[in-house]
Amino acid sequence: MSLSSFSFPTDIRFGPGARKEVAAHLQALGLKRPLIVTDRGLGALPAMAEFQSHLGGLDVLVFAGVAGNPTASQVLAGAAALKTHQADCVVGIGGGAALDVAKVVGLAATHDGDILEYAWDHPRVRPITNPLPYFVALPTTAGTGSEVGRSSVISEDETHLKRVIFSPKLLARKVFADPELTLGLPAHVTAATGMDALTHNIESYLSPAYHPLCDGIALEGTRIAARSLVRAVREPANLAARSDMMMASMMGAIAFQKDLGAVHSCAHALGAVCDLHHGLANALMIEAVLAWNVEAAPDKFEELAHVCRVAGGGPGLVRWLGHLKQQVGITGTLSSHGVKQQQVPRLVEVAVKDVCHQTNPRPVAAADFQRLFEAAM
Repeated sequence: MSLSSFSFPTDIRFGPGARKEVAAHLQALGLKRPLIVTDRGLGALPAMAEFQSHLGGLDVLVFAGVAGNPTASQVLAGAAALKTHQADCVVGIGGGAALDVAKVVGLAATHDGDILEYAWDHPRVRPITNPLPYFVALPTTAGTGSEVGRSSVISEDETHLKRVIFSPKLLARKVFADPELTLGLPAHVTAATGMDALTHNIESYLSPAYHPLCDGIALEGTRIAARSLVRAVREPANLAARSDMMMASMMGAIAFQKDLGAVHSCAHALGAVCDLHHGLANALMIEAVLAWNVEAAPDKFEELAHVCRVAGGGPGLVRWLGHLKQQVGITGTLSSHGVKQQQVPRLVEVAVKDVCHQTNPRPVAAADFQRLFEAAM
């Protein structure tokens, strides 16, 4: 067996009220001038004002310039705000998009060159050599788990193609995971982000890469999401269900350092070509891709079905996922969500180039992606 390296370094403060400890944590480190990075929607909500009420004694500037899939220009605007404020730390609060931008505004502010020159697949990728500002993260959705991830997904402004900046140096120094921050989420956002978390756990477990630590986390994350997603959607004030989904989200993001699969390659293509919400895209593709994958990993599918309390192994799991989606209000096909037949060739082209399918349990060629998109149309 070849040598393997494992790392689980993130410091997490988890539970209701965790957001109230941010100021004391920063002040104990001598930090006084945080830049809050968030999205336009959250920046205007009472939840942001409530969070800021717990930051007494700090000189705070809010950058609320994140919208949709985060882009390089949004990162540069955030970096300019950081320099103007002379911020000594970054507080990222929001969903995956806001946290992805928050991770790299400090990188853009302290390093030369275009931010996308730090993407791992750039032909002349730049190294991260300078110290980065202290960074803490507060998730307000339970989906991407970006708060515990070491990567930032930033889209090119012109092409909308997603690029991945990857480095352990991007990890939050402290995560304040407060499920109370998710209590105001609309049902459709809870459903879509919850399906994202579930997909992360399932695809991570199915990945053929060797990482038993992640396998255990992915299975437990799947079990937790399976038991609580419907309750979180239907009972929005159910703090236990919200806590479960926030934990499942973080577990999925920790597990997918083992890598993902073809569901995510399809979802990334749908985000780039059709601007579809990432969690919704995963939900719309998961049945077609998993049904196609069953024969490649029947024992793993059996285990997933077991933790979801589903009979019938892989095929039973796929049927259950369809029923789960209906229960949380995710219905329809790609075409009913605005995807056009003439976009399929471009979707296939983007999906083939996406790195995630390299760890799909079954090899995926362009013709396979064509069939999978057609099946989901």
